[in-house]
Amino acid sequence: MKKILITGGAGFLGSHLCKALYREGHSIVCLDNFLTGSLSNLDGLEKKENFEFIEHDLTQPFFGEFDEIYNLACPASPIHYQNDPVLTVKTNVLGSIHMLGLAKKCQAKILQASTSEIYGDPLVHPQVEGYFGNVNTAGPRACYDEGKRCAETLFFDYHRQHQLKIKVLRIFNTYGPHMHVNDGRVVSNFIIAALKGEDIIIHGSGSQSRSFIYVSDMVDAMIKLMATPDHFIGPINVGNPVETSIKELAEFIIKLTNSSSKILYTEGREDDPVRRLPDITLAKKELGWKPTVELEAGLISTIEYFKQIL
Repeated sequence: MKKILITGGAGFLGSHLCKALYREGHSIVCLDNFLTGSLSNLDGLEKKENFEFIEHDLTQPFFGEFDEIYNLACPASPIHYQNDPVLTVKTNVLGSIHMLGLAKKCQAKILQASTSEIYGDPLVHPQVEGYFGNVNTAGPRACYDEGKRCAETLFFDYHRQHQLKIKVLRIFNTYGPHMHVNDGRVVSNFIIAALKGEDIIIHGSGSQSRSFIYVSDMVDAMIKLMATPDHFIGPINVGNPVETSIKELAEFIIKLTNSSSKILYTEGREDDPVRRLPDITLAKKELGWKPTVELEAGLISTIEYFKQIL
């Protein structure tokens, strides 16, 4: 049994990770400040033996003894991370400093949940880990993009300077149960609108693309990355190598929900990436991993989740 700390553990992705690692028989400590997370995502897990929930803001130090740390704390949707951009930067930078310092003290292995957003609006397609990105440092998305880029820098510098055992994973668009109802991401936005019979709003032409990966596949990759030998540190892309346009996604969700919703188009958002698609060659090689949940199956599961909570 390992003692594992998961920051942002009551959030969408963190809650699934908590459950998966708990099922493996580990002792879990979950930190969250409820900015976007909820205890309901843990489904009573916080009352079980060998699981502890602590309400904590990662911009403040935290202490304990752990074997592994998964650093997931930070709002991931534009509507939430742009609501308080200064706090977003602090969570990424100060939060990483606090967790890296803790990992150094404990000699723990630590994983950073980075993001495809570090590539900005990419000029390379598909995106490979060696691509340095195309990010507008003065734009409204920069608090998240640059915060995550600085966090990666801190991780690699702690590795070089202190020989810390790190893992850096770049998450592409993930969806599934426990997504926040008002998180502003396209999958949840479109499903909720379709279930209510409301117009589905697309910002821009709808030709912009994303790659959508179901949450169970993402959690599987995170656990596999943490288990790799210490010399493999990343960064590593984890996502679905199938490109889907936003218009195609909206049409597919309308079909799956048998909705009467219409698609409306409005002005595009500043710095919204035109194309987003991971090259997952490295993940296949180093993790023996590739996504297994098809978009249709994942969307049906997510639609059922939102039906229950609406």
